[in-house]
Amino acid sequence: MVGPDQNWLTTEGFLEKIDENLNKVLKRVVELGDSKKTLTAADLPFIITDVLETSDTLRIELLNCSITSGYNLRATATIHLKIDSKEYHEAGSGNGGYDAFMSAIKKILKKTHLDAPELVDYQVRIPRGGKSSALTEAIITWQINGKRIQTIGIDSDQVISAVNATLKMLNLQLLQKNS
Repeated sequence: MVGPDQNWLTTEGFLEKIDENLNKVLKRVVELGDSKKTLTAADLPFIITDVLETSDTLRIELLNCSITSGYNLRATATIHLKIDSKEYHEAGSGNGGYDAFMSAIKKILKKTHLDAPELVDYQVRIPRGGKSSALTEAIITWQINGKRIQTIGIDSDQVISAVNATLKMLNLQLLQKNS
């Protein structure tokens, strides 16, 4: 919020913040390049959005995740998650990879007395002119306490991009709960 009590940045502070954000984006581009992902200029807006919307104070961290789906098979997910300093392992199944992931997440949330928000809308897109190896952007709209919140996740795998959007929402939810 902007107001009379707002801490304003000096010009030097503003430039330092720009450098900090550029370094975060560059680090993410290098990570994606090191993992042999093909990046194009059209991927940059997705990467920038993902990096700048990710909080440095994550309370929920995905340590490991295996999601399997197939034709005429029920999808399964096995996840290893850390909330604050406690680790959780859980498995779930569903009508697709993301549904299976959410089944496992909901089991962990129940153990930690947290509520899973209602998913309202789920969109996946790739950059214009992107190929099948392009980064995907998952945009998920949630209903939490009568408010709609939208989170965005980025990855070359569309299910993992939705997982990333979900983790952002869960971290947001924990930050709001404790403030």
